[in-house]
Amino acid sequence: MVERIVVAFEGDGAGVGGLTWGQQQVWRAIVEVGASMSMGGVVPVTDGRVVPDFVEELRFLMSRFASLRSRLVFDEPWHATSVDACHLVRQEIAERGETVLEVHDAADDEDPGALAAALFAEWKARDFDYTGEWPIREAVVRHRGAVTHVVVLVLHLASDGSGLGTMIRELAERDPVTRQPRGPYTAMQPLALVEAQRSSKRQTDTALRYWEAQLRAIRPRRFPATADRGEPRWHRVMWRSTALLLAAQRVAAALGTDTAPVLLAAYGTAFNTVTGQTAPFATQVIVSNRFRPGLADVVTPLAQNGLVVVDLSGVTAREAIDRTRRASMNASKHAYYDPAARLALIDRVGAEHGEPVDLAVFYNDRRGGVVQAQGPLDTVPTIAGIEAALPLTELVSDTPMPYFNEKLMVNVDDVVGTIQLTVEVDTHYLAIGDLHRLLAAMEAFTVGAARSLDQAAAQVVTAQAVASR
Repeated sequence: MVERIVVAFEGDGAGVGGLTWGQQQVWRAIVEVGASMSMGGVVPVTDGRVVPDFVEELRFLMSRFASLRSRLVFDEPWHATSVDACHLVRQEIAERGETVLEVHDAADDEDPGALAAALFAEWKARDFDYTGEWPIREAVVRHRGAVTHVVVLVLHLASDGSGLGTMIRELAERDPVTRQPRGPYTAMQPLALVEAQRSSKRQTDTALRYWEAQLRAIRPRRFPATADRGEPRWHRVMWRSTALLLAAQRVAAALGTDTAPVLLAAYGTAFNTVTGQTAPFATQVIVSNRFRPGLADVVTPLAQNGLVVVDLSGVTAREAIDRTRRASMNASKHAYYDPAARLALIDRVGAEHGEPVDLAVFYNDRRGGVVQAQGPLDTVPTIAGIEAALPLTELVSDTPMPYFNEKLMVNVDDVVGTIQLTVEVDTHYLAIGDLHRLLAAMEAFTVGAARSLDQAAAQVVTAQAVASR
């Protein structure tokens, strides 16, 4: 049985306007893939909250965050618009309205967790109605009178992962008695951000000068000549390596950096090895942009693509990591721009080359929560510990996909105690066997770097000891 509770809401930030730069990027991906992009999950409820608590939580979210009151408006049917025609898409943010909290009652002999998981899967598979549906779906599952699970799905056009974190944090910070927010909402609402970005021509110009220099420094193609590798064409591969995590931590500690540039250098080196490249490695990276002033707590997609270009040929692991660190910092600095202007630049440079510039190689390190939670290492992993973890490396899954809009995307997942990579690949450009080789090469590079830095440190200690005699 399903009960539908109407939840009224009212909030600031209403109006009609364009899409933010981050929303434009998400919308292009939705059009390219042909399906909604959404985030969420199933969370067990163990603290005794009841249905009215979730009604008030949903009312709080809808009222406080204008992005959840946004629906799209099209100057022509959206399915007929060009992927690049984001100027034809606008958003209308309501001042007030109503949404629905669903209450699903599990039978006495039914597993409520299974019911919640099935509901989430059904919601995830069903596209949002971009013009007629609010971009959040929420339900609770009740078993024998008690709420056991909450199910939430948020359209990516309304928020990114960090924005979800802001919403969850502000829910928890409400007054425990009155359930009122801790204070007024001070972050920019989406339409205010649209206006701020509209006047940021200097920011876009600076970013595009960087992009143009990098585009002219690379070859148009990322892969060898394409060949039909058979079916299924697209795969999603999940792979885990504890040894990769431990080695990256040891290398990072030795070099006084963090694990992010270590893993990215491993990816670049492995990619060049597997594809036989000697030219500079080039990949697009996903940059959150929340380090920019005033954007930390904004609830709307803020991530945009950065472009990392780095020459990794014939250098030591230490130099590869240092070059990658500097290239990554430059990419992040120049990952905030008008998307239409960037696309026009890419097309122009491609026309000058006589063929499109292939930028369909991606890397997305999404470990923000885990990295922040872990903090500095109490104990640096040992070489023995790294080697002992090597047999634990595993291919978790290899799932065919109906379609993927890029050629290769490596995601570093937010998982504690290991490095989990979720990779989407078009095997007409990188065969599945070559992808497995790439993952193994990432691990080998990082473990090898840990060993070589350890040996170099030992040689320094020996030399100092000899010199002191």
